[in-house]
Amino acid sequence: MSKGFNMGGMNRNQMMAQARKMQEQLLAAQQKAAETEVSASAGGGAVKVTATGDLRLTSLTIDPGAVDPEDVEMLQDMILAAVNDVLDSAEQMASQQLGAVTGGMSIPGLF
Repeated sequence: MSKGFNMGGMNRNQMMAQARKMQEQLLAAQQKAAETEVSASAGGGAVKVTATGDLRLTSLTIDPGAVDPEDVEMLQDMILAAVNDVLDSAEQMASQQLGAVTGGMSIPGLF
């Protein structure tokens, strides 16, 4: 009489239960990352950006003193720098939270 597929001392039912548990943990980590905000700034704080771990911008603040009609390019550069920094930070934060569940194993499509 067979006790089912056995892999490393673990039967199929145990493997499925562990897979379900990991999936639940991943979903919880994704939700937490989506709700966690990170911020970045450029130009000495003239431009501030906030984003969530699912790479959504939630806030963009521009100091009125940074608005110089004679130098719009500088303001554009500060915005780009702040946005890129906050997205990098958000991605790293989400990766750390998901890595805690996956043990650092890369799973495509998580974020």
